[in-house]
Amino acid sequence: MKELKHLNRYFIKYRWRLIFGLLITIIARVFALLTPKFIGDSVDVVEKYISGDILDVATVESELFTNILLILGTTLLAAFFTFLMRQAIIVVSRNIEFDLKNEIFQQYERLSLDFYKQNRTGDLMNRISEDVMKVRMYAGPALMYSATTFTLFVVVISYMLYTAPVLTLYAVAPLPILSVAIYSLSAAIHKRSTIVQEFLSKLTSFTQERFSGIAVIKAYGIESRTNVDFTELAQGSKNKNIDLAKVQALFFPLMMLLIGASNLLVIYIGGSQFIDGKIDFGTVVEFLIYVNMLTWPVAVVGWVTSMIQQAEASQKRINEFLKQKPSIENTAARPTPIQGKIEFKNLSFTYDDTGIEALKNVSFTVNPGETLAIIGNTGSGKSTILELIGRLYDAQENQLTIDNTSIKNLHLTSLRRSIGYVPQDAFLFSDSIKNNIKFGKQNATDEDVIAAAKLAAVHKNIKDFSQGYDTILGERGITLSGGQKQRVSIARAIIKDPQILLFDDCLSAVDTETEEEILQNLNLISRNKTTIIVSHRVSSAKNCDKIIVLKEGAIIQKGTHSALVSQEGYYKELYSKQLLEKEM
Repeated sequence: MKELKHLNRYFIKYRWRLIFGLLITIIARVFALLTPKFIGDSVDVVEKYISGDILDVATVESELFTNILLILGTTLLAAFFTFLMRQAIIVVSRNIEFDLKNEIFQQYERLSLDFYKQNRTGDLMNRISEDVMKVRMYAGPALMYSATTFTLFVVVISYMLYTAPVLTLYAVAPLPILSVAIYSLSAAIHKRSTIVQEFLSKLTSFTQERFSGIAVIKAYGIESRTNVDFTELAQGSKNKNIDLAKVQALFFPLMMLLIGASNLLVIYIGGSQFIDGKIDFGTVVEFLIYVNMLTWPVAVVGWVTSMIQQAEASQKRINEFLKQKPSIENTAARPTPIQGKIEFKNLSFTYDDTGIEALKNVSFTVNPGETLAIIGNTGSGKSTILELIGRLYDAQENQLTIDNTSIKNLHLTSLRRSIGYVPQDAFLFSDSIKNNIKFGKQNATDEDVIAAAKLAAVHKNIKDFSQGYDTILGERGITLSGGQKQRVSIARAIIKDPQILLFDDCLSAVDTETEEEILQNLNLISRNKTTIIVSHRVSSAKNCDKIIVLKEGAIIQKGTHSALVSQEGYYKELYSKQLLEKEM
């Protein structure tokens, strides 16, 4: 249970509720255990009346009536305190589930981009849902039933030993055998539970990816092949669940067998002692009830053991991510104001996961109010520059500075709040268009949203929708065209009014006229901002203050539009080619 130690902080947090729940558990069990005593007394009264020890019928009726009232009273009190017990402990388990999910989600947010390149979305979702659910069963039902079982055993066995020691020893004789069986089965359950959760993660990842890529699957007509792959994966998951169920299925039959053996021993030994006059007949009845009352707790031992083993396996999977440290960490204690001067100093960068050297000795400076265009072929390192500025990855010390300060020494939240970033692959959430734009500024007014949409040249398109800005988008913004998604993303960056604007080839899906309109608007709003535009089009770069051309991670040309078109090289060739295409 070492992995489950992580939950101790939550048990401490809710300790008073748990203590109250455990006290209520003891009270509820005590009242429940009084019922067999009153039943045994009733049986003794009847037995004495039959044997002639009591001759007055009124006395029998009076005692029976009193015992019935006591049985009803103790049963109702036991039920009431059991209700309070469940309210206390189960509610705590739900609170722990809530806290643990929030802890995991916050950790997911803290972890760096490279973490998400190495782990699949379906697996992340499974750990925050299915695995947390397994852990909750340990923090709630397992704890509650364990307390109930322990209390019941202590009270019942103590009373049984006090009443009839010899009979008690025979009645509990099968329990050690049960303990050995549980110990043997627990290891197998733990191992198979881990495998089941791993298969569930694979199944979740597979379905999540296929649903996200359903358009590609339909376009290629590979539904049947995808179904075969899913069936194979589901079959493997089913087989692992069956393997686990086979082990778990041994618990209850084994327990019922041992409880049945205890009943037979009570009847035989108790009957013999009654015949010998050593105990009353009511005591035999009491013991039969007590043994059967122990049936559920003994059965729960197996169930609780199974829950704990599954929770241990799930918490181990959760801890794997909780223990990971983000590669990008905030090193500044206080917020730092950002003006927007960006400087690369002989910066080289290699991706750890692939070993690809994306940038080689890159140097340039962009001052506040200036616009830099980065031109280059696919894979030349353009997007890497923007990711380094947003500190999605870390460069070496002092190779990248903002406002003459190493980017590592800036407050991470301050840095990212000062940046408006439009990625190459525009991502929109399954929400209204208005809320997608307001994602850049939560307190923005409707007028702010419309103004940003106009600057991004998407206002007219939005107004054509039946619901306008309240139109709900499909997953990843599938409702919109590629160009509309890009322009909504641009509006989201504009409305933020940041010090730094980063555009990663975000005009590739719009026509040249719309591109020109957006670029003119950007010139107006970026006068006091640092703007970097990554593009494959010369038309996006021609009005920028500075232009750099990248090839295989190195700068091969640098200058203004007029300077670069006047000299032979990649930029002039690209300009001539695109000018010819436009004329044609």
